[in-house]
Amino acid sequence: MAKITDAVDILMRTSGIDPNTDPEMQQMAEDCRVAQMIYDARAAANLTQQQLADAVNTTQSVISQLESADYQGHSLSMLGRIAKALHRRVEIRLVPEKEAPEATPQAAS
Repeated sequence: MAKITDAVDILMRTSGIDPNTDPEMQQMAEDCRVAQMIYDARAAANLTQQQLADAVNTTQSVISQLESADYQGHSLSMLGRIAKALHRRVEIRLVPEKEAPEATPQAAS
């Protein structure tokens, strides 16, 4: 029997949870995406956590929490302050839970 190395397969086999459909797993993934987005933007701006904290008038520990995938206290106002300090903007979209296939443009007859 071949060794399973895919993390999703391992999770599904050991816990019975499908991370692609489980609401808690989806929320955890979203928290991770927000944390990673903040980290990536700060790193791209070549700022330390302390420098970003100074720019948004907060503490380094708050920036550290925001960059943690376990942190769930993100606020829109803080994300806006961070975006402004990094010369970016926050974009929020409401999208269907299940993405519909994108329609392909049809050629004019």
